[in-house]
Amino acid sequence: MTEHAMNPEEPLKENTQGMLRIFVYGTLKRGFWNHDRFCRGVLDVREAEVRGRLYEMHSAIPVLQVPDWDVLAHGTSDVWTDVATQARLSEQLASYPEPALQSATAGDWGRVYGELLTFDDPETRLPAIDRLEGFHPGGPSLYRRVLVPVCITGMAQPAWLYTGDSCLQPDLRLIPSGTWGRATP
Repeated sequence: MTEHAMNPEEPLKENTQGMLRIFVYGTLKRGFWNHDRFCRGVLDVREAEVRGRLYEMHSAIPVLQVPDWDVLAHGTSDVWTDVATQARLSEQLASYPEPALQSATAGDWGRVYGELLTFDDPETRLPAIDRLEGFHPGGPSLYRRVLVPVCITGMAQPAWLYTGDSCLQPDLRLIPSGTWGRATP
């Protein structure tokens, strides 16, 4: 499968409406190998967290599992429908509770730490990241793209993230700290 990166020469954009938010917890975070290739031109990057369990595959790639009750919507092949769904749910999340404080051990859900990225070019950005993550709406996919509440300093915002099914991959190792990897210098 060929990866389609965003143009690395793309200039950084002025902060505009910020129409697309994506929570990243692995190789798309700052300092990791896919950030510069797929996230150049990001409008805003904030430390954030979600409720879930974080695992690592034998290939050192992270897999996030989130509780079904936190999924607000499932990603589609229609970028503008997904952006509209995210915008519509933004106001409804003002009173959403923060994730539980327990660690992510067997059977419970803990905090998974990552970054909330905001972009203003969903028509090119989302399909490129979908391809990177192996997300194919309506077909077999490595990851699913779902909309979930993402917490930033006690407030929740809906954001898209890519989640895997740990039941389908028996070689996963739980990361109880909720933080994956170390950035490369």
